Amino acid sequence: MTGRVVRPYGDTTGDGMVQVSFTLPVAHDKRAEGAALQLAGKMGLDPAMLVHARQMGDGYTFFVVYGRVHHLVDLGAVRVAERDYPLLSAKEVNTAVKRRLRRKLSVVGACIGTDAHTVGIDAILNVKGIAGEKGLEYYRELRVLNLGAQVTVPELVEAARVERADAVLVSQVVTQRDAHLHNVREMSAAFREAFPAGRRPLLVAGGPRFDEMMAGELGVDRIFGRGTTPREVASYLVHALAAEKKAAEKKVVAA
Repeated sequence: MTGRVVRPYGDTTGDGMVQVSFTLPVAHDKRAEGAALQLAGKMGLDPAMLVHARQMGDGYTFFVVYGRVHHLVDLGAVRVAERDYPLLSAKEVNTAVKRRLRRKLSVVGACIGTDAHTVGIDAILNVKGIAGEKGLEYYRELRVLNLGAQVTVPELVEAARVERADAVLVSQVVTQRDAHLHNVREMSAAFREAFPAGRRPLLVAGGPRFDEMMAGELGVDRIFGRGTTPREVASYLVHALAAEKKAAEKKVVAA
């Protein structure tokens, strides 16, 4: 796939046709439709066709525009956060935790700030899980505490300390004014201040609007995006904690 160049597909291969949707703060009339097409043109759609327009309350209109773009995508230049660890079954996770840690792996999860959307964190942590996969509470070698929604950062830090957490999972869905980014940065800074080097829990953030490549910038160890399953998270925790333990053992030997 390295260096392969592709263009969007709409009606026929390589025709460059795309569909975009957006809302403008204008009432629905002919002028509003003209404004939508003007915006589409500035976005690079040429020609652009308005295929749907619907007023969404007073003074707002939702549009769907279909048109051709002339941009190309170089697959060789695409950079993503690929999974760099094996995907384990629940049995394999339990066995690995028991063998490597020789105790239960402690996980604390929450939605921080004003975020009240617990669907994501519940899907990962609760026994019922998601998409046919059981959540982390199902894993017998994991001890899970789900703090729920609207948890403050100090409350999360204190819970992690009390539970002697190996990992802290934070879910963020609300993204207005980049709230998810600000909250995660605040959280990571608080944990670095509260825990000495080498004793901080793994920090994992998740949500549909995160860029998985931003882990380092946000100060966390891993970011999971939409579609993540409990099995992926459990496998990562085993992988990351095993790597930390191995690194710590090497330091002791070197000393």
